[in-house]
Amino acid sequence: MSETDTVARILDAAEALFAERGFAETSLRTITSTAGVNLAAVNYHFGSKKELIQAVFARFLTPFCQELERSLVKLIERKGSELTPEDLLDCLFSTICDGSEEGSYAAQRFMRLLGLAYAQSQGHIRRFIIARYHKYYQHFTGLLLKAAPGIDPVTFYWRLYFMLGATIFTLSSFDSISEILKEDFGLDSTLTGTTQMMVPALSGMFSVK
Repeated sequence: MSETDTVARILDAAEALFAERGFAETSLRTITSTAGVNLAAVNYHFGSKKELIQAVFARFLTPFCQELERSLVKLIERKGSELTPEDLLDCLFSTICDGSEEGSYAAQRFMRLLGLAYAQSQGHIRRFIIARYHKYYQHFTGLLLKAAPGIDPVTFYWRLYFMLGATIFTLSSFDSISEILKEDFGLDSTLTGTTQMMVPALSGMFSVK
């Protein structure tokens, strides 16, 4: 087995187990047993459990942030100073859910992990995300704040977290929510269609003081 294959198998196992059981509840031995590698492989490739958790987050966040940045550049070129909160949130959710089944599944699992990071007080993840991805976060939120004039910084802060909470809950619980919709209304739903419905609802928070 090549080093690339070993790393991928460890990350695949860790991502699935963390999402299913939580960070604290998942041991490195369980991860290595699921991945079919020895414990030394985790120490060799990642160094520690915390660094493995960070690598799981980076596997989603790095390509996501890079793609979001490219999409924002195109959006700015197209709309310039006429950018609205709805434009920016549409760009964000279109990047999160790229329209493919694989992309939708990855987004759902990542939101589950992100929700657990907050619920289980994994402060090192927040510090890691800030250290590595702050420039992307600052760019997006700067554009959003500029498109939502008149909202004071503290109110803007809370509305960002309201948006994050709604996003985490909807995406991480999508299978359950869509089953309820199917049972109650007889309607099928897709993650992409659902996020498109979220855009005007969430953008409304940034359109009023």
